[in-house]
Amino acid sequence: MEKRRAKEEKKAAKQQAALKAAKKGSRKASCGKADQKEKQKEEKRISAQRTIAYKEMAKDGICRVHDKCYSKTIRFSDINYQLAQNDDKNAIFENWCDFLNYFDSSIHFQLSFINQKSSMKEFEKVIRIRRRHDEFDEIRREYARMLHRQLAKGNNGLVKSKYITFSIEADNIREAKPKLERIETDILNNFKILGVPAEPLNGAERLKILRQILNPDELGDIPFDYGAMVHSGLSTKDYVAPTSFVFKDGKTFQMGNNIGAVSYLQILAPELTDKMLAEFLDMDKNLIVNLHVQSVDQVKAIKLVKGKMTDINRMKIEEQKKAVRSGYDMDIIPSDLNTYGGEAKRLLEDLQSRNERMFLVTVLFLNTAKTKQALDNAVLQTAGIAQKYNCILRRLDYQQEEGLMSSLPLGVGHVPIKRALTTTSTAIFVPFTSQELFMEGESLYYGLNALSNNMIMVDRKKLKNPNGLILGTPGSGKSFAAKREITNAFCITQDDIIIGDPEGEYYPLVHALGGQVIHISPTSKDYINPMDINMDYSDDDNPLGVKSDFVLSLCELIMGSRNGIEAEEKSVIDRCLPLVYQKYFSDPRPENMPVLGDLYDCLRKQKEPQAQRIATALEIYVNGSLNVFNHRTNVELNNRIVCYDVKDLGKQLKKLGMLIVQDQVWNRVTVNRATHKATRYYIDEFHLLLKEEQTAAYSVEIWKRFRKWGGIPTGITQNIKDLLASREIENIFENSDFILMLNQAAGDRQILAKQLNISPYQLSYVTNSGEGEGLLFYGSTIIPFKDKFDKSLKLYSLMTTKPEEVKD
Repeated sequence: MEKRRAKEEKKAAKQQAALKAAKKGSRKASCGKADQKEKQKEEKRISAQRTIAYKEMAKDGICRVHDKCYSKTIRFSDINYQLAQNDDKNAIFENWCDFLNYFDSSIHFQLSFINQKSSMKEFEKVIRIRRRHDEFDEIRREYARMLHRQLAKGNNGLVKSKYITFSIEADNIREAKPKLERIETDILNNFKILGVPAEPLNGAERLKILRQILNPDELGDIPFDYGAMVHSGLSTKDYVAPTSFVFKDGKTFQMGNNIGAVSYLQILAPELTDKMLAEFLDMDKNLIVNLHVQSVDQVKAIKLVKGKMTDINRMKIEEQKKAVRSGYDMDIIPSDLNTYGGEAKRLLEDLQSRNERMFLVTVLFLNTAKTKQALDNAVLQTAGIAQKYNCILRRLDYQQEEGLMSSLPLGVGHVPIKRALTTTSTAIFVPFTSQELFMEGESLYYGLNALSNNMIMVDRKKLKNPNGLILGTPGSGKSFAAKREITNAFCITQDDIIIGDPEGEYYPLVHALGGQVIHISPTSKDYINPMDINMDYSDDDNPLGVKSDFVLSLCELIMGSRNGIEAEEKSVIDRCLPLVYQKYFSDPRPENMPVLGDLYDCLRKQKEPQAQRIATALEIYVNGSLNVFNHRTNVELNNRIVCYDVKDLGKQLKKLGMLIVQDQVWNRVTVNRATHKATRYYIDEFHLLLKEEQTAAYSVEIWKRFRKWGGIPTGITQNIKDLLASREIENIFENSDFILMLNQAAGDRQILAKQLNISPYQLSYVTNSGEGEGLLFYGSTIIPFKDKFDKSLKLYSLMTTKPEEVKD
C-alpha cells in the first residue's frame, strides 16, 4: 500500500511539474508575443523615416529610390515665354515638344514646380542700406523705408523653383550611373537649345529640397554634411524627415505642425491652354505641382489605339444591329461613339504620321497650411483655377501618403491615376512663364514686376555691357527713373556720378546729395576747359589719339559741317595738336594746360587755307562773344557727384556744351580707372549728340570704350524719332544691354518694336501706360515693371519734374 501511495504521489508530482512547465512555456510564449508587439510599436515610432520613399541618397546626387530604380535631378530656370513674340512662342513650344520626345519608355521623368514661403530676412539683406554716419543718413533711411514698403507689396517672400527628375531601372549603381549621366548630358543640351539655364544637383542639394518640402515651417538653411553623417550614425532620412506623419484622414494628412492635402487634376477639356500651369504657379500660396510623365513605346501605343478603334467599331455594329431590329435607321447611333471614333482616328494619324508620341501623365497638387481652414481655402483657390480651364481638381481618397511621396522630386509616381496624352497635349503644360530679376550685391531698385508683383533688384555692372538707355514720352517718368537710380547708386555704392543736364532738372537732387553743380552759360563764371587732358587719357602711351577724335568732333560742331569736316582739315588739326600739348606733356602742371585759344593760334600759323578756315570758325569762341569755353577749368571736379547744367547755353552752344561735358566725363573715367572706381554718367536729351555725324561717332566711341574703363553711361531721351534717325543708333543699341522703356508714342512704338524685337504683348506695357510703368530690358531678359513712388517722401519732391510739384 505504501509503495502504491508513493508511486501515486510521485506520479502526481510529475504531473504537477509538467503542469508548471507547461504554464512556464505558456508564459514564455505570451512574453514572446508581447515582445513582438513591442517591437512593432517601436517600428511604428520610427515610421516618419520609413515613410519617405527612397533607400539611399548618394553624394553625387544619384538616389536609389528602391531596389532597381535610380534617379537624378536637374534644376532649371525660367525664360520669357508668356511675353514672347508669337513666332518665338511657337519656336519655344516646338523645342519643348522635341524635348519631351527625347524620353523613351525606359525613362520616367517628373517635373516639379515648388512655390514656398521663405524668410523675408534673406530679401531684406539684399535691399538693406547701411548707414555711413554722415549728413546723408536721413536720405538713406528714407530710401530704405521706401524699399521695405515696396517689398511688402510684392511676393518676394515666395520662392519659386523648377526641377526635372528622371529615373531608370537598373540592377545596381554601376549599371545605373553611366546611363543617368548620359541622360543628364542630353537634358542639359536640350535645355541649352531652349535657352534655359540649368544645372544638375548633388546629393546635399537634393536633400535640402526634400527637407524644405517636408518641413515648410523651417525658414533657415541647415547645411548637410555627408562626413558628419558617417560619424554620427544618422541617415539622410534623419536630416529630411519631419517630426511626424499622420495619415488618419482619407483626404488630408498631418506633417509636423502642418496640415496638407494632395489632389490630382482630372482633365476634361478637349483643348488645354499654355496659360493654365502659369496661373497655378502665380498663386501666392505654398503649392507644389508635379507632373509624372511616362512615355509609352510607340509600337505599343499604336497597337493600343488600334485596339480601342476595334472596340468602338464593334460597339457601332452592335448599335446598328439594335437599330435594324427595332426598325430604326442603322445610321442613328449614340453621338459619343462617333466622337470617340473620330478622336481615336485622329490620334492614330498623329502617332503614325506626325512627330507625336503617347505619354501617361499624372498631375498632382500638394497644398500645405497651418490650419485646416487655411488649407481648404488654398485647395479651393487651386480648384477654382482648374475649373476655369474646364478641368476638375479631385482629392486623393485614402491615397494621401502615396500622393505626398509622389510630390517629392524622387522620380517615381506612386499614384496609379494616369491620363494618356500626346506630345503636343503634354507640352501644353509648358513650364516657362516669365523671368524674375532679384540679385544680391550692389543691386538697385527698378520697380515691381508687373506680372508677379515681385521687386526688381539688379546690378548693371553684372551685364556684359552695362551701357543703358531710358526712353519715354514727356510725363512718362524717364527723368524720375534716372534720378531714382542716381539716388539708389549714391546710397549703396561708392561710384562717382556725373550728369549732363541740358534742361536744368537735376540740380535740386544734386544739392541734396552734396554734389557739385556747374552752371555753364555765356555769363557764368564757372568754366570748363575743352582742352583738358590727363596722362591716362588713352590705353596706349599716346593720350592724343583719343583726344584727337574729340577735337575733330568739336571743330565739326563749330564749323556746322553736315557732311563732316574734310580730310585736309582733319590733317591740319592732327598736326597742330602735338604742338599745342607739347608744353604740358613736358611739364604737366595745371598752368601749362592749353586752352582753345592755343589751338586757334597754332592754326593761324599754318599756311593751308583749310587751317585759316578752321581758325576763322573758332574765332567767335576764342575772342568773340561765345568765349565761355576759352578758359582753364576753375571749378571743383573731384566731388563724387558732378552735374553740368548747360540749360542757359542756348541753342547755338548747347550741343557744343554737351560734347565738352562728355569729354570731361571721359577724363574722369580715365582717372577713376586707376583706382578701380566705377563712373556712372547720365546724359539727358541724348538725341542731340547723335544729330551730327562726327559727334554721333564720338558718342559711339565713348559707348564702346566706357565698359572696359569702368564707365556706365546712360542716355535719356523723349525724342525717339530723332534718336532713331541717327545712323549710329544701331551701334548704341548693340552696345546697350540695359534699356528702361516707358510709355511711347504710337509711331515710336512700331519703330522700337522692330529695332528691339518686341512682341505685341510686350508692346502693350508701353502703350498708354501710366507714369513709372513700362518694360525693362536687362540683357536678354525683358520684364514689364511698375513703380508707384510714395509722394509723401521728401525724396519725391527732389526727384519730380512736374511744375505743380516742384518746390522752389
